[in-house]
Amino acid sequence: MLKYQEEKRKMQAETQNSFLQAVFETQESERKRLAVDLHDSVGQVLSAIKLNLHRIDKLSGNAENASTLLASTRKLTDECIQEIRNIIHNVLPAVLIDFGLADGLKDLCNYVQQNTGIEVNYSQNLNGARFKPEIEITLYRMIQELFGNAIKHAQASVIDISLSKEAELIHVNFKDNGIGFNKESIIHGFGLKNLQSRSQLIKADIKIHSIIEKGTQTTITLNINELDN
Repeated sequence: MLKYQEEKRKMQAETQNSFLQAVFETQESERKRLAVDLHDSVGQVLSAIKLNLHRIDKLSGNAENASTLLASTRKLTDECIQEIRNIIHNVLPAVLIDFGLADGLKDLCNYVQQNTGIEVNYSQNLNGARFKPEIEITLYRMIQELFGNAIKHAQASVIDISLSKEAELIHVNFKDNGIGFNKESIIHGFGLKNLQSRSQLIKADIKIHSIIEKGTQTTITLNINELDN
């Protein structure tokens, strides 16, 4: 009976992991498709519109009303193109795919600092090491989720992130100086559920420690060989 129960438990765990893996692959495939579609279709069309507006501006002479309207339309087009670039950056981080987790997170930290005004301090000791795609992408998405929480809810002005590797272990530490929260009161929040699901996918251990008015610290630890077992 004990042997049967153990085998049943293993089968359930394997089934759940297979399901999570399928969800992960589907999500990333859809993100890639969306990014390509935005870049190849909408982005190019808007760029063509911007070029045409520039040509019309030259042909319109000194007509004041036409020039004002064209300038306003050109400004809106620029804003739309930038927004699409932001979406593509979030959906399919090219630096992560091409150069790995360390550089991908550095790029993400710079992006957040430039667009939010939050001071982001980042350190890492990977020295160009690469890992399985599911590890790199999942950790990246978890950091994105943590950034989102800090930006939307924590009212943080400083965020410290460290990424390190010791033997077969990867450690991520994400700390903000925000307002903190009562973990028990929001444990079922959607953001925390996402973090737990993603950590389960790569068999990582995640710990969240928060103190009201003193900020929040999240640590993620995983063994890079665990996914082989």
